[in-house]
Amino acid sequence: MNPLRRSFLKLCGGVGATLSLPVLGRAEQIRILPDGGGPLPEPGRRSPDLQRALSGLVLGPAVTHGSLSVIWLESAAGAGRTPLDVMTLDEGRAASVLTVVERTQASVPDLTAENRGKRYVLLLAGEILIGGKQNRVLSQDLLLPPASGPRNIAVYCVEQGRWNEGGKGFESRSSAVPPRLRSFLLGKADQARVWSEVDRSSREMLVSSPTRSLQAVYEKPEVKAHLERTTDHLDPRRVPGALGAAVFVGPSLAGIDCFHSPSLFGREWPKLLRAYALDAYGGAALAWDEPAARKRLEALLRSAADLGGSQHGNAGGGSLFEFGIDRYRGAALVFERQVLHVAIL
Repeated sequence: MNPLRRSFLKLCGGVGATLSLPVLGRAEQIRILPDGGGPLPEPGRRSPDLQRALSGLVLGPAVTHGSLSVIWLESAAGAGRTPLDVMTLDEGRAASVLTVVERTQASVPDLTAENRGKRYVLLLAGEILIGGKQNRVLSQDLLLPPASGPRNIAVYCVEQGRWNEGGKGFESRSSAVPPRLRSFLLGKADQARVWSEVDRSSREMLVSSPTRSLQAVYEKPEVKAHLERTTDHLDPRRVPGALGAAVFVGPSLAGIDCFHSPSLFGREWPKLLRAYALDAYGGAALAWDEPAARKRLEALLRSAADLGGSQHGNAGGGSLFEFGIDRYRGAALVFERQVLHVAIL
């Protein structure tokens, strides 16, 4: 066992110094394909694809529910290129074409994913995976091509107090981490910072979990009721052309998520909205100045379109363009000159 893996395992609650990982039989060995890659652009270069995507957005109508406000993002150009036929993580799992499992030699920061279907599958940074030896969260957006073969994927742990010999596989319960924690993931925070943020969320929601699991927050009955009410009020189907949304908690911008088609946004939005709504749970309704929010949002999108950043491949198709603006972090998943998803948090 290498020192990095040993340090991760020592940090996991309940692991202890006596942990021994089983060696699986030869029949269970699988071939892992190398991470996707390609030459890395020089740091600070602009992304013309992101520029085109952001400059093509217009601010749509706004809606408020409690202390949570949303400004819908629409396309100025109307119908563009034919959208890529993409399944979400939940759709891939429901169709039994997407598998996510522990690696043969299990380690905290790595899992193995495989798309056995005929359509692309989009995994989003911040989506929570339930099961395995401990619950994990995806660290970056990932586009798995059809018949991908097994791929290494990078994850963080969001269940510090468990590392057991349960099932190898993972499921999705349509949950994602709150925007503050998702921003930490985009910024490649260390594991200890992630655990600290999970603990903070649990304390604020008055949730006690024996394994210190973030998923337990979603399963608290009062939280579930709050999230259901919020989802009903902030339904993007009322704005059929919406590609994304900018979300405010009181006067503060919590984050922006935008996709390459209204269909994909509509299918991903409920999971992302519930994560945003956690930040508004239990708080008093705070004043929201819509004209000021629109002015700030327009300036932020203009600036983000002209920013430099770094671009790199990962275990899926396309590439990730990562950038920073003010106190926010951003990442855009680019495939065939289209931005499939951009997040600013």
